Amino acid sequence: MFILSPLLAFLSLGPATESQTVVVLPRQASSLEDLAAREVRRYLYHVTGSLPLLIPTDDALPSESGYAVVVGRSDRGLVRALAEQAGLLPAFDSLISEEYMLRTVRMGTRTVTLVVGGDDVGTLYGAYRFAEKLGVRFYLDGDVLPDRHAPLSRVDVDEVGRPKFTLRGIQPFHDFPEGPDWWSLDDYKAVLAQLPKLRMNFIGLHTYPEDIAEPTVWIGVSEDVDEKGRVRLAYPASYQNTLRGDWGYDPKKTSDFLFGAGALFDRDDYGTDVMRGLTPKPYDPDACTRLFNRTGDMLGRAFAFAEELGIRTCVGTETPLTVPRRVRERYPEATTEQFYEGIFRRLSLVSPVDYYWLWTPEGWTWSGTTPEEVERTLADIRAALRALDKLGKPFAMATCGWVLGPQYARDLFARELPADVGVSCINREVGMAPVEAGFARVSGRDKWAIPWLEDDPALTTPQLWVGRMLRDASDAHAYGCNGLMGIHWRTRVIGPNVAALAGAAWQLPPPPDAPSVSGALGGKLAHFPGNRIEGADEPMVYQHVRYDLSSYRFMVPNGEYQVTLKFCEPYYSEPGRRVFDVQIEGKTVVSRLDVFAEVGQNRALDMTYHVSVEDGRLDIEFVPVVEMPCIAGVVVEGAGQSMRINCAGPAVGAYAADREMERDLPCDAFYGDWALHQFGPQVAQDAARLFARLDGKLPRPAGWMDGPGGLWNDGRPIEEIEKQYGFVAELEAMGPRVEGPGNLERFDYWLNSFRYLRAMARMAHAGHRVEEVLRPAHESQDGEVRRNAARTALPLYKALLDRLEEVYRYLLPTIGTKGELGTLANWEQHILPRTVERQRKELEAMLGEPLPAEYSVEKSYDGPTLLCVPTKRTLLEDGAPLRIPIHVLSAAEVTAVALHWRPLGESAWRQAKVVRVARGVYDGMLSCERSGDFEYWIEVRTADASTVAYPAGAPSRTHSVVKLR
Repeated sequence: MFILSPLLAFLSLGPATESQTVVVLPRQASSLEDLAAREVRRYLYHVTGSLPLLIPTDDALPSESGYAVVVGRSDRGLVRALAEQAGLLPAFDSLISEEYMLRTVRMGTRTVTLVVGGDDVGTLYGAYRFAEKLGVRFYLDGDVLPDRHAPLSRVDVDEVGRPKFTLRGIQPFHDFPEGPDWWSLDDYKAVLAQLPKLRMNFIGLHTYPEDIAEPTVWIGVSEDVDEKGRVRLAYPASYQNTLRGDWGYDPKKTSDFLFGAGALFDRDDYGTDVMRGLTPKPYDPDACTRLFNRTGDMLGRAFAFAEELGIRTCVGTETPLTVPRRVRERYPEATTEQFYEGIFRRLSLVSPVDYYWLWTPEGWTWSGTTPEEVERTLADIRAALRALDKLGKPFAMATCGWVLGPQYARDLFARELPADVGVSCINREVGMAPVEAGFARVSGRDKWAIPWLEDDPALTTPQLWVGRMLRDASDAHAYGCNGLMGIHWRTRVIGPNVAALAGAAWQLPPPPDAPSVSGALGGKLAHFPGNRIEGADEPMVYQHVRYDLSSYRFMVPNGEYQVTLKFCEPYYSEPGRRVFDVQIEGKTVVSRLDVFAEVGQNRALDMTYHVSVEDGRLDIEFVPVVEMPCIAGVVVEGAGQSMRINCAGPAVGAYAADREMERDLPCDAFYGDWALHQFGPQVAQDAARLFARLDGKLPRPAGWMDGPGGLWNDGRPIEEIEKQYGFVAELEAMGPRVEGPGNLERFDYWLNSFRYLRAMARMAHAGHRVEEVLRPAHESQDGEVRRNAARTALPLYKALLDRLEEVYRYLLPTIGTKGELGTLANWEQHILPRTVERQRKELEAMLGEPLPAEYSVEKSYDGPTLLCVPTKRTLLEDGAPLRIPIHVLSAAEVTAVALHWRPLGESAWRQAKVVRVARGVYDGMLSCERSGDFEYWIEVRTADASTVAYPAGAPSRTHSVVKLR
């Protein structure tokens, strides 16, 4: 997001108004116009400390001098009259759906800012963009507000907003506790309310099939759905909860969590509210139907809320459709079309959506697919389309999945399916690969690119991918995509990535100073200098290979080219060990290539093809079938170009040295703005440089280890590992310069996140040392050998426990969202059982007795009091009560939890009811039906006389809630 009018250019200490600021809206404003005006009022209040008057009128502006913000659609009478007076009418008339204009003009004695939209949604987007001009920033987990109030000094905005993509949004992924598996209705609504602030308008959900079935989408026939969408027959399904064991998570009661962390949970079987009383997974038929009906109600209410905000919704299943055993046994003769008809009928009744997407199987990414499998998928999709037609098309259809299409024809769905079926896919290689180039060959239909905002192999670590998001947005636009969404689980820790993707959907990043260069995308290098190569004019080219790569890209003028691919099998000595396909410009030029089968080991194999380039880039893609593709050299000749590349090797003869293309675009400008509003001007410049340097390059002491985010260590010495984390000390050194409670809270969050990352790497190394000592004992039956190994390992195991304590010391203070509670569950249910707990059992088995007490892990908490509000509603339906979850972790007894609230801008605080639910979890209960918009803050007092408040800086800084009428 490139915001060129930062707070410091907008505010100063000297007031410029002669009377109270006013916000003007149409007298008969629509719901979203009303919301836009009150959002302008809210953020002016948070920035200046003074609540503007809200004036509905269709007549002239109030006669007093001072500052006014006029909010409304471009077709409103007062807006048009002011536009005509300012000579802006043609510009206003050019605005279409979702577009907005911000313009400050002088009218008589008043300074007036016009916040005008081409429609209701565009007006709302304009209001949020205006708030950004005031110095506010928006993320999925909430708002970032300036730390200090300052009166308005100069207001001067001039901007027209037009999105680069029709659909812009998120794809929160179900499966792990870090993601929407733990979201309840208020969590969905909290996230949905942030999407318009980011000027996003889409949320899509995926559903896994049987065995790991999720209740997001019900599968059955129409006879089992009543007129309200409630189902009569269902099957075992569940969302992740702490008593369920799959995806590498072991069942575990939260009361058994270490270091007192169980106090952050109100029950042992923690999860989403729809799973209450149904954990770990329901099997009883009545319980199964209850879960699906609860979920349908939750998503129906969430999607209705989304619709009010102009957000499109989407759910879907994998294709070919997996029919649950219980359903298939009851309806053995039912067709796929009948099942889709049941799915769609129920969906249209209980939780109406805008789109239904069918996901190709994940296996298509890793192993490809056969034409027979693809035909089954096409038949399945056509059955779904027939069912949709029978119901009158209550929503649109799209494809999605881990690939755009099969490896031999990525654009196949676009050629085979009707034009009103959109196509989409997530990036391959968990986002390491760029946006699918096959999008460029699709036209005449919706096409949505879905980059990874974070990946699940490193799900327990912070991930900074701003430059990647900018690159993917730029590529998606170049390929003609009209949708840009991001797949993710967590919310706060990926804030920079979300903001970058959201901003790039409206303002594409500028091109880098250096033009795009040709090179490889991904892959590893292998060198075999001793191999004697047969049949080669330039043997050294074939002694180096790039393997496990995605593609080569050459930036070339349009025209005709001759492409020669140079292969060699330097490693395997039998056929069938390495098989892959090659595509040039989206067309498969060789299928199931097995270099050894063709020519044997260490022999050159050259293959030449003639291709046409029409988009300025020549793409050569490698699709694995068995093992990892590899290539030794590439030659591209034609249209005045001649390029010879020694893949993975140095320059040799006429061949240039290999090089990789930059995966990411420069992100310095983004972090300059981000750091200013996260940490304040005192450290913004230094912090921005540090984060830009780390972007895309953070160490990853985690990997997919029988599940997401497991501890990973490559066996390097600890001294080398420590060198990777010098950036932690760099950030620490900035701390004394940070000013303001909000800036300090955000700074501490990122500092603790980085300290936690370093502690995680240290712990991974400590665990690796224990493994090294115990490895010989695993292979021995000699009891004395095993006992000696265990005794040698004991001090190393103690060091491992010390590192674990360090991990929790920094992890616990970062917990402020459901996603971070999920990270804690990952440690307790996934990482620890496979490291600390497994090694303890091994040591005790080798010693033949329990470990002494000094080798136990601390169960109680002894740190500073922590206050977590994991669900932060900022927008509430008018008349609805608000439940505020308050989670407290404290070494001292909590003596009071107080919730203070008042109507927005009033002086006197009121006390709201707070109920202790269990352990350290409390519910604040607010019923503000007649109060209009309001604000609140929370205070926790403990027996050691300490006080903790939310938000940081309370009560001078508060959390506010605006009503959606």
